[in-house]
Amino acid sequence: MTVRIKKGPSALKHAGYSATSILPGESEAEFSKLHADLVREWTPNGVLEDEIVASMAHLVWRRKKLGTFRVAKLAQRRMIEIRTAMVPEMGVLESVEFERTFPEKWHAAESQARNELGELYALVEMGEEATLDHLMKQLEVQDRLDAAIDRCIKRLLLVRGVKSMSIGSTSAPPQSLPSPSKAA
Repeated sequence: MTVRIKKGPSALKHAGYSATSILPGESEAEFSKLHADLVREWTPNGVLEDEIVASMAHLVWRRKKLGTFRVAKLAQRRMIEIRTAMVPEMGVLESVEFERTFPEKWHAAESQARNELGELYALVEMGEEATLDHLMKQLEVQDRLDAAIDRCIKRLLLVRGVKSMSIGSTSAPPQSLPSPSKAA
């Protein structure tokens, strides 16, 4: 028997949510204020500068809110405790009895967890995405992307520098150097 377990919508699919930005239980308004403060402080000019300041906002926010991952871990542990206490193991009951009672007990455990955990239940639903391990993996990927972007910027600036030197030298007609006078 296959039991379908309804999973709520991932917070990552909603605008403004990601494992490095706003997690359930955190204030979107507070994050927006932080981002606006950084924009005022750094006054970005252009798409790339906007992206850099947005990345800074996400990282500063996550550093300030690292405690959310501890709370998520505690909520996930409590969910496991509730399920363990309320949902029978397959070996304990005959398979027919297990198949008959499992969905009912699973939903009862989910209901108790929702009531007990309140808004923290959203962190349980996120699962792996609301863990420090996931954050570290995501930051590793972000670091690699940032390094690649940095290489592109360096290359672009190098090419612009070379072009500006060659453009400056070709704008004036070439002049021949005076020949050295022969000393007698």
